Amino acid sequence: MKMRLMVAGLALALSGCGTVGGWFGSGPAKAKPAELVEFKSTASLDQAWKVETGDTAGHLFHPLAEGDDVFAVGGSRVVRIAVANGQTVWNTDAGVKLSAGAGAGQGLVLAGSGNGDLLALDRASGAVRWKVALSSEVTGRLLAVADMVIARTGDGRVHGLAVADGSRKWLYSRSLPALSLRESGGMVVRDEVLYTGFPGGKLVALNAANGAQLWEATVALPRGATELERVADVMGNPVVDERQVCAVAYQGRVACFDRRNGSLLWARDTSSNSGLAMDERNVYVTDDKDAVTAFDKTSGAVGWRQDKLARRQVTAPLALGDWVVVADGEGVVHVLSADDGSFVARAKVDSSVRPAPVDIGPGFAVQTARGSVVAFRLK
Repeated sequence: MKMRLMVAGLALALSGCGTVGGWFGSGPAKAKPAELVEFKSTASLDQAWKVETGDTAGHLFHPLAEGDDVFAVGGSRVVRIAVANGQTVWNTDAGVKLSAGAGAGQGLVLAGSGNGDLLALDRASGAVRWKVALSSEVTGRLLAVADMVIARTGDGRVHGLAVADGSRKWLYSRSLPALSLRESGGMVVRDEVLYTGFPGGKLVALNAANGAQLWEATVALPRGATELERVADVMGNPVVDERQVCAVAYQGRVACFDRRNGSLLWARDTSSNSGLAMDERNVYVTDDKDAVTAFDKTSGAVGWRQDKLARRQVTAPLALGDWVVVADGEGVVHVLSADDGSFVARAKVDSSVRPAPVDIGPGFAVQTARGSVVAFRLK
């Protein structure tokens, strides 16, 4: 497993540089990020607050807003933050190095470790309610839905656990290809159906109550002569509305499927190593060339493409009303117009940002590699 993840990390790195040597200290240096273009700001973007969690140590932590709070993970710590003013309500040391979180729901706050520990903390106090050992490193998104906690591990398993004590209710497992990207395969639940992507380009719908597979669809087919060329992993969390669920794959395509039976509605060739977002009009994808593209969510037609952020290691997008928000590896936050992709506003944080910005009600927040959670007001 360790070797698989190490090689998978190389696969992700290759998508953003010209040569392998540039990542190992020999050969040409990594391509320089595109210079920031000048523009006239048409929206106000102000930092509201900043809270320290802990060094992310290369993990892709996702802050989560629920109600009046933001929950975040960093290092070995889980933090509850008041949305209104950034005040830390509680800060709990989990006692282990964390690899995934935060999740929240049903009175719990969830975090996972690289050793396979899944922790459930009391939302009100931050005290650990229960801790269970899963099969391998806990990765990606953590969910609490009805009486179920749902977690993924790096060995291709999805675990359904009881909210009360973490006991196993169901387990979904599938084999993984020889190589896969470490941060592949997110999850989303809607109407008691869990939609989750896998290495190898598959999107699966599961009954969230019992883990039974409802359908399986192909986002991308692995192609190529080598294992590296055949990496075609679903990246980020799928997005869903009343009619359809959409996902995007590395070295593959963006595709939308009928939620009822998984039949393909439309697909367009693209490659993403970060993910996508959706609003009432469009599906927004950050591709592996760091361009952001808006696809009409009904037809898949391209509405606009913002390609002025090349080689800046751009995150998956956040669709936020009239805007689309991304951040980059230089620690710059970019606000784009949802109408045409033009630059609307810009801000700088203390270090690189890898996870997508998150909606926190009034405004949005990003988590930096140094472990800062920074909230912005946008108007």
